[in-house]
Amino acid sequence: MSTVSNAATAGTSASAYTYTPTTAASTATTGAAANTANDPATAQDRFLKLLVAQLTNQDPMNPMDNAQMTSQIAQINTVTGITQLNTTVKDMASQISGMQVLQGGALVGRNVVTEGNTLSKDATTGTAGGMFDLSGAASDVQVDVTTTGGVLLGTMKLGALDAGRHEFAWDGAGASGSQALNFTVRSTNAGTAVANTALRKDTVKSVGADGGALTLTLNSGSTVAYDKVKSIL
Repeated sequence: MSTVSNAATAGTSASAYTYTPTTAASTATTGAAANTANDPATAQDRFLKLLVAQLTNQDPMNPMDNAQMTSQIAQINTVTGITQLNTTVKDMASQISGMQVLQGGALVGRNVVTEGNTLSKDATTGTAGGMFDLSGAASDVQVDVTTTGGVLLGTMKLGALDAGRHEFAWDGAGASGSQALNFTVRSTNAGTAVANTALRKDTVKSVGADGGALTLTLNSGSTVAYDKVKSIL
């Protein structure tokens, strides 16, 4: 009877001993996760504490399998390595973005070509110039100049043109002051439409970054991504 009583007491003590550290570890883990959930060093330290608690309180008659323990250690090392790699990549991306803006400063004051069908009348000469790309040879190319409201101011007949980039200059007749103008290119080859892309020339006023990508602010007030620039003049 005495032996049975001692065994029951010992079993109760073992049960209490097993329960207490697990609760403490869970509480510590929850608190740490709330504060430093993405800290790889904290995550690894938390894992090792839980592993030690698990080894301390394991059943001596049924100890943890060595393969399982090795697998758990490998998993936490993998997770930690991936987290550290992500942090390193983010730091590198931030540095590259900063370098792009610094190097992009050399573009300030330079003329660039981007997609767009707006024209700006030169205050000195009174002319307005534009550019466009033709996807193929065209036997008939015409350019219509309009106000932003759609009023037709003039049409230029450029005749036959080869595929590629072309420029034109309009004399500004009918336009008042420095009003904004638009243009539309109509290109055909033997009656079949030829695709074209309207281009505009503007001057870079400043550079910046948006989402890690270099952006250019132009004198016209518009902002374009650097990868949208067709050419630098």
